[in-house]
Amino acid sequence: MTGATLLEIPMPRLSDQGEEATVIKWLKQPGESVVRGEPLVEIETDKATMVYEAEFEGVLEEIVVDEGTTAALGQTIARAHGTGPPGSPQPAATVPEVASSEGSDRLKPVAAGENGPKSGRSRATPVARQLAAQLGVELAGVEGTGPGGRIVRADVRDAAPPASPAPAEDEVELTPTQRTIAQRMTESRAQIPEFTLEAEIDMEAAAAAREELRTLGREPLPSFNDFVVKAVALALRRHPALNSSWADGRIKRHRQVNVGIAIATDDALYVPTLPDADTLPIFELAGLARSLIKKVLAGTIASDELRDGTFTVSNLGMFGVRRFHAVINPPQAAILAVGEVSQRPAVGDDGQIVARNRMDVALSCDHRVVYGAEAARFLQTLTTLLERPVALVAA
Repeated sequence: MTGATLLEIPMPRLSDQGEEATVIKWLKQPGESVVRGEPLVEIETDKATMVYEAEFEGVLEEIVVDEGTTAALGQTIARAHGTGPPGSPQPAATVPEVASSEGSDRLKPVAAGENGPKSGRSRATPVARQLAAQLGVELAGVEGTGPGGRIVRADVRDAAPPASPAPAEDEVELTPTQRTIAQRMTESRAQIPEFTLEAEIDMEAAAAAREELRTLGREPLPSFNDFVVKAVALALRRHPALNSSWADGRIKRHRQVNVGIAIATDDALYVPTLPDADTLPIFELAGLARSLIKKVLAGTIASDELRDGTFTVSNLGMFGVRRFHAVINPPQAAILAVGEVSQRPAVGDDGQIVARNRMDVALSCDHRVVYGAEAARFLQTLTTLLERPVALVAA
């Protein structure tokens, strides 16, 4: 290709946190043409799985990091012949060099002969070298079947000695998302002086309101959790201390009320955000919540849909859980744990024992930001809103 150079494609930084990411699926194979802006590879970051679009135009030469393999940000994951981003500086030679002030997050040129097949070390891909070290395989005696005779992962596996008997337990390798969750939750428990208040809320009126909306054919029909999120948002407007965060020894009071909803997948926990939840009509809020849940379960949630939350609602009621305490999601100052809505014995207005829909909630707060009395007043407001849900539908 005229004017082309051999480019190193680094692992991109697609998240504002984490130091590594995992290649999920290559959308192009060696030898295929690539157009700038065309989807190149699916990458799992600490936040979600996203598609990385090519920043060059040319031909994909070699895949260095195989699918399912984790690499550090900036580490070379592939090589290509082509031209890089517009505006890149040109070297003295006639072959243009691609560089950027962003450093390892952009394409890097490979000097002629660098990492070529004549080098003993580079006869194997980085993944193959790593696997060889793990399995104790000498690469000098392995015949490569990859492009240009390079040793690939399959060659190392074929040359490895028979595996030893399976251990009595399995070691589960954490994904970048799981590692981030573990780190953040550990920091939360270790650093936040937390206290929790509990309340039982009568949901009889909310249940009746849902049935009336169902009869009227209103769609989407708000769930109990939609009622809770809307009530939380309105309560946060009245009690801004809980719509705050702790950062660098200071309290930040947020002007927007952005309620996050915790959603569990098979191997991770995501908290997409409902921005300005206090201003959203409950039907619009219900529709947006359903859309975010579908994206999380399909693995298509975008990173900007997971940011800027000011308070979190975690609901395990669908699993039959009556009550639990949730871990605060730093730097937020509070989180509400919501249990199931179920028929329970209660004392009626006439003094008789009757069955009523009831729900337990537990409010956990950062004591550096929220004091007990303010948290109690928040729960009072939340209870009033849920026990008189007309205001939630009308707001």
